[in-house]
Amino acid sequence: MSPRSVPRLVAGLLCCLAFLLAGCSAGPSAPAPADSAPGSSAAPGWAHGMVTVQEPRLPAEARATLALIDRGGPFPYARDGVVFGNFERLLPLHRRGYYHEYTVPTPGERDRGARRVVTGENGEFYYTDDHYKSFRAVLR
Repeated sequence: MSPRSVPRLVAGLLCCLAFLLAGCSAGPSAPAPADSAPGSSAAPGWAHGMVTVQEPRLPAEARATLALIDRGGPFPYARDGVVFGNFERLLPLHRRGYYHEYTVPTPGERDRGARRVVTGENGEFYYTDDHYKSFRAVLR
């Protein structure tokens, strides 16, 4: 190697290094979807076949309800924590008493509204914004 080729070699190595570092620091090419399709590989087994939603993508009121559930209350509605019967059969089937429901306040509603968080005994969380017509498994 001649002394004249050393600067070119160093410049080439620096360019390669800069290219590699730029590629490593680049963020994801597209934002994550608000909901994932049923059967997403990121979903836990209890959410198999369900549409999922990441907790940060829930409405602020739903996230506040989840925080209340985590703390054990106090809950603002008398019906919070009652057994959810799963009569619609949209959640995995379990014995009665396995699921409990909590109100997610809806701005502008004078009553409890249609939004709920339903919990399962094994740490599952589900969200509905259409009064049990559909559910999304909440990924925390």
